[in-house]
Amino acid sequence: MADKAADSTPSATEDDRAGRIVLAAYELLDSAGLEGLTIRAVLARTGLARRAFYDCFAGKDALVLAVFAYTLRLAAGYFAEAVIRLPDPLARVEAIVTGIVMGSAAIEGAHDSGSNRRSAALSREHLRLAEAHPPELQAAVAPLIDLIAAHLADGMAAGQVRAGDPARMAALVYNLVSTTVHTQLIAEEAATPDRARREALAEEIREFCRRAVAA
Repeated sequence: MADKAADSTPSATEDDRAGRIVLAAYELLDSAGLEGLTIRAVLARTGLARRAFYDCFAGKDALVLAVFAYTLRLAAGYFAEAVIRLPDPLARVEAIVTGIVMGSAAIEGAHDSGSNRRSAALSREHLRLAEAHPPELQAAVAPLIDLIAAHLADGMAAGQVRAGDPARMAALVYNLVSTTVHTQLIAEEAATPDRARREALAEEIREFCRRAVAA
């Protein structure tokens, strides 16, 4: 059931219960943070019975992993479209790094709530789930790492990126960026994000990553 939960995202399923549950959890994290994400709150928001929840997910951890999977697939899809017209692979990698640092403001734009509760909550859970459910968490972050790896591989072919294993290099880039951003997310959890400070941080991390992978 854990594998099923890790792959569950809002989509057209037979009765869409899993999708409704994930969307409810996604919204609850944004409005109430991690403390507000309870199975009871999810059921109240969806109108589903407790049995319906456990038909889809083994428990709260499985649900959070599904929210991770949804969030990172959303991010990977956004970045894939956003960087496609950039002139070269290294520029695309740099843009993805910047987007990860900027977070939901980069992905959701004008629709962003102005709160970092969801991002901060997922960042907190990332550290815990990395120990408790490493294979499931790895599967959840795979779409974004795979996207970075594809552009790094293109960069190697073009002579822009140093030779190496693009998948391992992409994982290192992602882990560096996500770990660095964690502290900033927690600091902004209950406040309006400081966009100027986030942009300055993005520039620093982007330059560090560029130097780390450039040929």
